[in-house]
Amino acid sequence: MLPMRPEVLKGHLDALLLAVLEAGPQHGYAVIEALRTSSDGTLDLPTGTVYPALHRLERAGLITSDWETVGGRRRRAYRLTASGHAVLGEQRMIWDQFSTAVTAVLGRRPWAATV
Repeated sequence: MLPMRPEVLKGHLDALLLAVLEAGPQHGYAVIEALRTSSDGTLDLPTGTVYPALHRLERAGLITSDWETVGGRRRRAYRLTASGHAVLGEQRMIWDQFSTAVTAVLGRRPWAATV
């Protein structure tokens, strides 16, 4: 599998993070692990990408967070807000439309036959 270039994620990271948090509250490392696992390792994102995005989503009111102590360690657990759920629904519709259009274009072969 080809490694995912950061520019490919541009514009999609927020939706991916919201989708991961739809399953319920998770701390930052669990979010990173969920992205990695659910994408078979393709989305192996560094903390320097994920945590700033989580903080941005929280400032936008799409997620909220609380401190919790697990195994003697304090960590922040993130969860979707009602606005986050709504935005995720919108992002899914946009993604479905976009991916269908891109697949239609990239799936056509050979281009010369349609000209």
